[in-house]
Amino acid sequence: MTTHDEPPRSALRAWLGVSAITASLFVFLTTELMPVGLLTPISGSLGISVGAAGLTVTLYGVSAGLGVPFIVAWTRRVDRRVLLSTLLAVLTLGNLVTAVSPNYPLVLTTRLAMGFASGVFWAIGVSMAMRLVPQRHASRAAAVVMSGISIAAVVGIPLGTALESLSDWRTTFLIWAGLSALVFLAVAAVIPPLPSANAVSVREVFGLPLKNAPLRSVLSVVVLFVLGHFGAYTFVRPFLEDSASATPLFITAVLMIYGIGGAAGNFIAGYTVNRSLRGSFVVGCAGLVVSLLSLLAIGHERGGSIVSLILWGVSFGVVQLCQVNMTQAAAPETFEAAMSLNTMAYNTSIALGALFGGLLADNLGVASVVWFGVVLTAASLLLTLGTRRRTSRTVPDGVPAARE
Repeated sequence: MTTHDEPPRSALRAWLGVSAITASLFVFLTTELMPVGLLTPISGSLGISVGAAGLTVTLYGVSAGLGVPFIVAWTRRVDRRVLLSTLLAVLTLGNLVTAVSPNYPLVLTTRLAMGFASGVFWAIGVSMAMRLVPQRHASRAAAVVMSGISIAAVVGIPLGTALESLSDWRTTFLIWAGLSALVFLAVAAVIPPLPSANAVSVREVFGLPLKNAPLRSVLSVVVLFVLGHFGAYTFVRPFLEDSASATPLFITAVLMIYGIGGAAGNFIAGYTVNRSLRGSFVVGCAGLVVSLLSLLAIGHERGGSIVSLILWGVSFGVVQLCQVNMTQAAAPETFEAAMSLNTMAYNTSIALGALFGGLLADNLGVASVVWFGVVLTAASLLLTLGTRRRTSRTVPDGVPAARE
C-alpha cells in the first residue's frame, strides 16, 4: 500500500469517492446474490429446474474466485479508476443482457462473465478506498466500503425480490442495470486517477504464499472461518424452520436483523483494528463460535434465535473487516495481489462450505451443519491464537503493521 504517496485531496471528494466504491460493492454483491430470491420465477420463465437456476449463483461465484488472480495481474499497470469503471460497464451490460436473454445458456454465460468482473472488484475496491483518504482514516474507509455487504443483505436483495413480485424478474435485472450505470457515472465523477500501486505478475501472485509466511497464515485462517460461516449460514433458514417452526416472514425479519448486526460489526471493527488487529479478530471469531453454539442451545425459541443471529451478524462484521486488514498487514507492498488470492480463497470456500453443508444436511440433518460451522470457526480461532504475531501488531493511525 502507498497511501502516504498519494497527493492531498479535499476531504469531501475523498469520502465521496469512498461512497462511490461502497455503492459499487452494493451493486456487485446484489447482482451476485439476486437470483437467490428469484430462482422460482427464473426457472419457470426459462423452462429449467430450480437447481439449474441456482447455477446462476454458483458459476458467478466460481468465476469471481478462480479468475481474479490472473486478471488483477494482467491489469497491473492499468489505472484503478479506469479499471473500476470498466468493471462497472461490464456489470451494467451484463445485467441488461440478463434482463433480455431469451434462453438459459445466454443467461449462464453472461453471469459467468460478470463473475470475473466482480472478483476483480473485490481485489481492488478496498485498496482504492484506503488510498483516497488520509492514512489515519484508512481502516475507517475500509469499514465504510465493507458495510456495503450489510446494506446489500438488508436492503438490496429484499428490494430485488419485492420488485419481482410487482413486475417480473427481468424488470428487476433491468433496474439493476440502471443502478449499475448510475454508479459507473458516480465513479467517473468523483474518483481521481489512481495509478496501480503495486504491479505484480501472475507468477509473483501465486508465489506470494510460498515466500510470505504471514500471508500464508492469514489465507489459512480465512479459508477456515469462511468454510464454517457460510456452510452454516447457507442452511440457516431450514434450521430455523425445523427447530423454531419459523415462518418466512420471521426468517426475513431475523436475517435483516443479522444484516444490521453485520453493519454494526463493521463499524466497531473500523475503530478497534487500529488498537489491536489480532485482538479484534480473536474476539470476532470467538463471537462466531459462541453465536453458533447459542443457536444450537436456544435457537428453538424465537427470542433465542434472534439473540444468536444478532451476535452472529456483529461477529461476522468484525472478522470480515479484520481479515482485510490482516491481509494488508501481511503483504503491504503487494496488497492488491494478496487480496486477489484472498478473494480466490474466500469465494472458493463459500462454494465448498455450501457443498459440504448440503452433504451434511442431507445425511445428518441441518443441525449437523451448524456443528460444522462451530468446528471450522473454532479451528480458525485456534490457528490465530497459535500463530505468532507477525501480521497482527497494533495498527497505529490506520497504517498497516510492518512484518516482523
